[in-house]
Amino acid sequence: MRIGELASRTGVSVRSLRYYEDQGLLSSSRSVSGQRHYREEEVERVAFIQRLYAAGLSSRTIAQLLPCVDAPSEENSDAALERMAQERDRLSEHIADLIRTRDTLDAVMASARKHREGLRPAVVR
Repeated sequence: MRIGELASRTGVSVRSLRYYEDQGLLSSSRSVSGQRHYREEEVERVAFIQRLYAAGLSSRTIAQLLPCVDAPSEENSDAALERMAQERDRLSEHIADLIRTRDTLDAVMASARKHREGLRPAVVR
């Protein structure tokens, strides 16, 4: 199938498919005129790549995981699981940083509210 059909069937832009190919995540054959042609299996591969992106993984990390799909073995599976665990740890650390940042912002907002209360004119009775 051509790139436009793959894009249509997967809901992924042609530009993204070209990017995936540039990053080594997807491959195609070329016609004599240079048009990309994809196998039927690439539909599922694109869906898998999209799930990995949705999980917060970079194209570099995804490329490191693909040997588990392309050449299944215990060694490749163990390497993929270890890499995903590293990414999970990275995400957990990032979440903790975001929570600390949010808590700091909450404290700044509380201070600003207190300061604003002091700006209100005193009510004279």
